[in-house]
Amino acid sequence: MRRRTLIAAAGVAVLHPVPASAHVGVRTGLEIAGADDWDVLRDGTLGVVANLTAVDREYRHLVDLLHAAGLPIGGIFGPEHGFRGSQRVGGSSGVDARTGLRVYDAHRATHDQWVAMFTEAGVRTVVFDIQDVGARFYTYIWTLHDSMAAAATLKLRYVVLDRPNPIGGRAFGPMLKPGFASGVGLKAIVQQHGMTVGELARYYNSEFLPTPVRLEVVACEGWHGGLFAADTGVPWVMPSPNMPTPDTAAVYPGTCLFEGVTSISEGRGTTRPFELCGSPGLDHRWRDRVAEHELPGVALREAYFVPVAGKFADRLCGGVELHVTDRAAFDPIRTAVAMLVEARKLPGFAWRDDNPGRPPFADLLFGSDRPRTMIDAGASVESIVGSWVDELADFDRWRQPYLGYPRSLA
Repeated sequence: MRRRTLIAAAGVAVLHPVPASAHVGVRTGLEIAGADDWDVLRDGTLGVVANLTAVDREYRHLVDLLHAAGLPIGGIFGPEHGFRGSQRVGGSSGVDARTGLRVYDAHRATHDQWVAMFTEAGVRTVVFDIQDVGARFYTYIWTLHDSMAAAATLKLRYVVLDRPNPIGGRAFGPMLKPGFASGVGLKAIVQQHGMTVGELARYYNSEFLPTPVRLEVVACEGWHGGLFAADTGVPWVMPSPNMPTPDTAAVYPGTCLFEGVTSISEGRGTTRPFELCGSPGLDHRWRDRVAEHELPGVALREAYFVPVAGKFADRLCGGVELHVTDRAAFDPIRTAVAMLVEARKLPGFAWRDDNPGRPPFADLLFGSDRPRTMIDAGASVESIVGSWVDELADFDRWRQPYLGYPRSLA
C-alpha cells in the first residue's frame, strides 16, 4: 500500500457525532446527475458498469434513462449475476432486449479483457453505478477496482455515481494479508470497510492503482456514516440473489464466513440467507452457547429450517437466526466469530478446503489464516477479535483522506 499518496480528496469527512434520523431522503449520485440533465456524463461514448440496482427512486434504470436521453452508450458491462440480474451465478453477455445495446460479461474479467472490451466498445467515459453492501468479499467492489485500472490504462475518464453504504460508515474486522488475494478480496482492506463505492474509488485510485484514473465521484446528498439503509429512503433492489433485504446486508460481513464451513449452512436456499445458520442434528444448544457471549446489538433465536438449495437441501436443519436489535452496537464479525468458536466444538465440524494449492476458503474470506488457526486452537472470542485491533485502527486512519461524508462517533 502506497502511503506516499495520502493526499486530501474533495469532500474529506469532518468527524463529529451525527444523529441517525429516519427516512432523511438521501439523494444518490444517479439522481443528482439526472437532475443536472446528465451534464457530468456528456463527454463522448459511455461505458456503463452497472447492474439491476442502478435505479432512481421511481425504479427507473440508469441505462434506460441515459438511452432515452440520447447519450451515446458503447456498451454495458455487467458484473456477477448479470447486468439485469438474470444470472444466478456468473455473468452474461449479449444484447439488452430493452435498449438493443451490447452487454459485455465483465465478471472475473482480467485486466487485458477489460481493456479489450472498453476498446471494442469505443468507450471514452466509464460510469459506475452498483449498490454495494459493505463487505470485502462482495465482488462488485472488485469490479469497480478492475474497471478503474483498465480505464487508467486507456486514459479514460471514470465517473462513479455514489450510493449509501447500507450498513453504515463504521469499519470492522481483519485486514486482507499478502498471499490471500482472490476474487473475494483483491487488495488490503478490512472485512467490513464502512465506505461507499465513491469513497472506495478514491482510496483505490491513490492507494492501489499504479497509474491513477481520471476520477470523478458524484456524491450522495444527505448521507452520513450513522445512517443505515432503512434511514435513507433510497429504494432497495436486491443486488444479488441471496441479498434480499437490508437485514441480510447487516449480518452478511459476519455470517458469510460460514461459506468457508462445509458442516453448517449459511442459509442459502431459504428466504433469510445469512440470517439463518445451521445444520442437521443441531438444536438449541448451539444457540444457547453462542448467547452466553452476550453479543451486543443482536438477539439469537433457536431456529429450524429446510433449505431448498445449497448445503443440506431438503433436509431439516437446526441452528440460529440472527435478529439485529441495535444496528449501531452490532458487530457482525464478532458475532460470527462467537458462532464459529462454539461451532468448532461440535462433532463433525469441518472447514471448506476444496481448492488444491489455494488457502482454505475461510482464509480467503477472513483475509488470512490467523482467525481460522486461532479458532482451531481454541482461542477465545476476545483474543481472536483483539488480534486485528491494530490493523483495523491503521485502516481507519488510512481511509480518512478519502471519506466524503461525516461519520458518527457514537
